[in-house]
Amino acid sequence: MSYVAPVKDMLFVMNELAGLSKVVSYPSYAQAGADIELAPAILEESAKFNQDVVAPLNWVGDQKPSSLKDGVVTTSPGFKEAFEQFAAAGWQGVVHPAQFGGQGLPKLIATPCFEMVHSASLSFALCPMLTDGAIEALLTAAGPEIQESYVPRMISGEWTGSMCLTEPQAGSDLSMVRARAVPENNGTYKIFGTKIYITYGEHDMAKNIVHLVLARTPDAPEGVKGISLFVVPKFLVNVDGSLGERNDVHCVSIEHKLGIKASPTAVLQFGDHGGAVGFLVGEENRGLEYMFVMMNAARFAVGMQGIAVAERAYQKAVQYAKDRVQSRDLSGSPGPVAIIHQPDVKRMLMTMRAYIEASRALAYYAAAAYDAQHASPDDVERKDYQAEYEFLVPIVKGFSTEMSIEVASLGVQVHGGMGFIEETGAAQHYRDARILTIYEGTTAIQANDLIGRKTVRDGGTTAKGFAAKMMQTENDLAKNGTADALAVLKQLSAARQAFESSVDYIVANAKSDIKAVYAGSFAYLRLCGLVLGAWQMARALLAAQSLRDQDPAFYDAKIATARFFAENLLPQAQALATSILEGGHSTNALTEAQF
Repeated sequence: MSYVAPVKDMLFVMNELAGLSKVVSYPSYAQAGADIELAPAILEESAKFNQDVVAPLNWVGDQKPSSLKDGVVTTSPGFKEAFEQFAAAGWQGVVHPAQFGGQGLPKLIATPCFEMVHSASLSFALCPMLTDGAIEALLTAAGPEIQESYVPRMISGEWTGSMCLTEPQAGSDLSMVRARAVPENNGTYKIFGTKIYITYGEHDMAKNIVHLVLARTPDAPEGVKGISLFVVPKFLVNVDGSLGERNDVHCVSIEHKLGIKASPTAVLQFGDHGGAVGFLVGEENRGLEYMFVMMNAARFAVGMQGIAVAERAYQKAVQYAKDRVQSRDLSGSPGPVAIIHQPDVKRMLMTMRAYIEASRALAYYAAAAYDAQHASPDDVERKDYQAEYEFLVPIVKGFSTEMSIEVASLGVQVHGGMGFIEETGAAQHYRDARILTIYEGTTAIQANDLIGRKTVRDGGTTAKGFAAKMMQTENDLAKNGTADALAVLKQLSAARQAFESSVDYIVANAKSDIKAVYAGSFAYLRLCGLVLGAWQMARALLAAQSLRDQDPAFYDAKIATARFFAENLLPQAQALATSILEGGHSTNALTEAQF
């Protein structure tokens, strides 16, 4: 078995938890043709493409990574042909505006398609992911001329995009960016500098690569306020839209990595031969503001990568557990049984399954909030959903990616010794997952953002708004009254109270005891992911109970998984709250010399 897209679970989450019917009713999406009946057709087609075309390339790409020779990057066997099919089928344009050749569909419909391609091959999917982010940044900040020149060809897949932020001396701290942008008399700029860790910064899968580059103009102020954003294409574009001469940007090396080996991670040199031609996006010195559009899109996307690779690892572990015959059943059996009958193997598989379902539900809920933020005709509703989406992005990114490492590690453990052998494939998911908590903002950066910008800035208003919604779900669980509902209610109520006490502590002490508060930032992010994920699982339980007669096996599994999450994973919330409320000073106790 390679990969089977969990379409039924995706549709359940979209319809019952994320509110697809409401999303497709917004005028802009209704005009684009979005409706309830459209979603299953799109997901089924996406599943077929990714199962048949992309998934078989995952192992090939790991064994035969992209290579660099004489400045030319050749991608893994089959990648170029698969990307041509991906582009021809219109998958790059699902969520982008119809006026530029996209389909203009909601993020909620695009998100499961996005999950599928990343489950199929994380390395392959990074190319369209970065292109999506570049398109969104240009649509937000670029003028009509740049948009018309680049966006349609990026949406069609004829060209791809890259994000050029990091430099050798400037990792997460972009205030240290030193790439230079020198203005020319014709309105263009000459770009000079080195950018590292550029995903798909050079490759053979498209005719042109549209680099979005952060750089400083000569008179720019120091720090983040002096950074501008530029379009620097690999090939310059003629007035008639055809490709012109090669720009002065070149790949000087690609990295040799622990995972995602097929994705070429380039070191790009700008301006070694007189200066790369760049075009200013928006206004000077607002580059970081514009780039945050791309970064936020990428952060949500990386969270989805975590869910995607965890799903692939889970499927592989389940199949192995069903096939591997070893030892007798604890309740007695005449001979050896498949290891899936052993309680500890079930514990590992249920942990994997529960984390994935909770993370998927929370991410799809966030996608629906994004759609409401952009498409709701109600001003108040748009503002409320914007706050919700912005609060959830660091959680989706941070929690889901940390989860993916744990799940992929459990996948190796289920395989036992065979999991440590590369040929089984379980190790690849573990290696691939490891980058997800690092790029597009480390988990620490997401956690700090969640505390500073998303909790302290509004005095905990958005966080408390989620707590109020959880209390409503608790009321629904109490009214339901079944043993499963009451078991979940008991744990959710306690976890929600731990969440609220943590929010109160953070808001009250962020100024007076800042280091103690931020010492608990990782614990707070994980607490939020657990509690909000549990809330979604509780809602899933209630929906599954109401729908049970339609498919008892499927919905009974949803109910059991929700209860498992509440009783086996959610109790971590109490310990995390203790760490947040009481652990800050001991975290900061040692001096530098004492380490």
